[in-house]
Formats: sequence, structure tokens, C-alpha cells
Amino acid sequence: MRSRRASRFLSLSAVALAAAGLTACGSGKHPATSTGSAPARTTTAALPGTGRPPVAVGDKNTFPEQFVLGALYEQALAAQGFSVSLNRNIGPTDVTISALRSGSVSFYPESIGVWDRNVAGYRRVFATASAAYRAGQRYAVAHGFQLLNPTPFSDTVGIGVTLTYAVQHGLSAIGDLRKLAARLTIGGPPQFESSSTGLAGVEQAYGFAPAAFKPLPVGEQYTALDQGTIQAADVNTTDGQLTSYSYAVLHDPAHVFGWGNIVPVVTQKVLEQEGPAFATTIDKVSALLTTSVIRQLNAAVALNHEDPAKIAKQFLEAHDLVPSSQSG
Repeated sequence: MRSRRASRFLSLSAVALAAAGLTACGSGKHPATSTGSAPARTTTAALPGTGRPPVAVGDKNTFPEQFVLGALYEQALAAQGFSVSLNRNIGPTDVTISALRSGSVSFYPESIGVWDRNVAGYRRVFATASAAYRAGQRYAVAHGFQLLNPTPFSDTVGIGVTLTYAVQHGLSAIGDLRKLAARLTIGGPPQFESSSTGLAGVEQAYGFAPAAFKPLPVGEQYTALDQGTIQAADVNTTDGQLTSYSYAVLHDPAHVFGWGNIVPVVTQKVLEQEGPAFATTIDKVSALLTTSVIRQLNAAVALNHEDPAKIAKQFLEAHDLVPSSQSG
């Protein structure tokens, strides 16, 4: 059922994207006024990235979402005249930071939670995403970096249930599971059980422990939910499976799972070299990435095995951030 729905969504999206491409702006060339028999001339303003130093986009590529993000930023910058390359599989965070400092990577998209915890070294829980961003930005600026604008979507761990189960038991938040704890089995990767940002954190924050925990390989949570072998699961809030509307992610008012808005990390040196259009272009892409949008993009890549570069191009064309392939 999920694959059929996802395929239907993508078919409809393809039509919408193509339509958007057909109505995209023209070449941007403006004919000069001619007099007498002199031939008319056309002038084209140089793109803002023309002549700037080459840009290397860092892409961890651990999950399909990161493939998508890398392709989106790469293509949007290239459309503005920047000379862009995509540096895939740049390694763990400490390696990435070293690459930023050395200049082998110009910027990379990072979760604000990972930045605050693993780079800035904060150990407290932030009450809001804005507070997490401000704290991360303070550290970034003090160490020669800059965090660009965060995405609207936040990709964190979550507790997911089937929509049917949520309706039957009146579930909207994680704490609501307390009344079902005596017969509740939660599934997830083995490390989820003992993590302070996993089940152990849930138990402490919400005051209940499930009757059982079922270890599952990553990716099998949704099948187990469908089959009823578990009643709740460790999921990610931007999983493509959530586009089917067959599942519900329970609210986490205690913020056990933190904040996962994506913040492109760049050095101050690169910002100065590349000019204002560099950050503006990246911010335009980020602003479009709501939770529903990123779930749809993730579904296209993770479930329907579409090429991330193709999906990114279709999305950017629909929002006039790259030239339309339909234009003449």
C-alpha cells in the first residue's frame, strides 16, 4: 500500500513540476533599443557566482536525506554561476570540521542538535529550536564559522505508531503511552534501548517503561508496526514512509529527542570570498524545506529509488531556482 501511494504522489508531483517548469521565467536577456539599420543587441548580466572561488559542498551521505540536501544546494548554487563540486562521504563530524578549516570543503549541512552536542559541546536541553540555534551560532562565530538559516523541518528520532492505533487509544503525545505500558512493545535498533536520547530518556522524562523492547534492524520498524509485532517504534520524523499517512509520530513535549533543523555550516572566510549571493541562495533552498516537503523528497529516493540529483532538479525547477529543462 505504501509503495502504491508513494508512486501515485510522485506521478502527480511530476506533472506539477513539469507544469511549473513550462511557466518558468525566460532567459533573462533583454534586447537593447536599436536605431536606424544597426542590428539590435542583447545583454546578459553576469551571474553573481561568476568568477568566484570554487565551492565544495560537503555531503555526509549517510542517509537518503543527505543525498537530497547535497544535490539541492549544489544545483541551486551552480544555477547562480558558482563553480560547485559535491564532496560525498566526507566522514564523521570531526573530520568534516577539519575539512572546513583546511578549505577542502566550503560548507556542509548539519543538524543543529549534532552541532550543539558534538561540536559546541553543550550538554543541556534547549527549550526551543531558536534557543538551540542561537547557542550554536554563538559558538560558531567565536570559532570562525557561521550557521546559515535553519530549515523549517527538524529531523530527529521520534516514537511512531500506526494511525489506527493512535485513534483507537487517543494518542497524540509520547506521555499518552503510559496508560498502555503494561502491554506495550516498542521496537527499534538495539542502541535505542539504552540511549539517553532514546528509550532510556523517554522512560525518565515520561515516567513509564514499556512491557518489552524488540530489537529491529534499521528500516524494519514500519513492517513490524503493520504486522502488529510491536505497537510503537523508533522512527525518524522525516522518514519517507510517513507520506502514506498510515502512521503518526507522537509529540515530544519534553524534547527528549532534541532539535534536528538543518543548518548549513560555512567558514567566515568562504562567506567573504563568495559574496552575498552565496548565503542568499543557500537560505532560499533551506526555507522551502518543510517537514512535508522533505518527507516527500525522502520517499522518492528511499522508497522509489529515484536519483537524488533528478529529484532535486525537479524540485528546484518548480520553485524557479534553476533553469527549467522545458524552456527553449
